[in-house]
Amino acid sequence: MTFEHAPRPGRTWDTTVTRVETVVPDDAPDPRPNRATRRALKRQQRKASR
Repeated sequence: MTFEHAPRPGRTWDTTVTRVETVVPDDAPDPRPNRATRRALKRQQRKASR
């Protein structure tokens, strides 16, 4: 029979949160929308054309 056990004390608190910021120039092109957004836009266009 196998029993679950607690991890070593302090083991789960070793993670650190880091924040990385990326500088995007003002003249850079807009990124491509994600798939869900693209599909929603197409759906709106289809409804508007009816």
